[in-house]
Amino acid sequence: QVQLVESGGGLVQAGGSLRLTCAASGRTFSDYTMGWFRQAPGKEREFVASIDWSGGHIYLGVSARGRFAISRDNAKNTVSLQMNNLKAEDTAVYICAAPSTPVAGPEDVGGFMYLEFWGQGTLVNVSS
Repeated sequence: QVQLVESGGGLVQAGGSLRLTCAASGRTFSDYTMGWFRQAPGKEREFVASIDWSGGHIYLGVSARGRFAISRDNAKNTVSLQMNNLKAEDTAVYICAAPSTPVAGPEDVGGFMYLEFWGQGTLVNVSS
């Protein structure tokens, strides 16, 4: 069974940075695209960023462009989200997700296609 466990969330002031990490287990991590999503209170889940199996193809959501970066370490079975210049509107639960099939690319994941596995999320609270 695939398990995704996020860490790294917390309280940060506006303008600050955080690095989130998702640890995956249960299958061959390096075969699959991975993604980050977020959900703010009372709002729908929103795509943040995704990265293909090699790390060479990245797709960023509108909210992430220019401030966030996604990366992965296939040797450690982790995917990370570096968030810089955080704003109050970035406050949300950040959730790691993985597709059911290796054919899913970053744009597929960004469109919520093939997603089967979700972590529990880690809370990011940005104070203004």
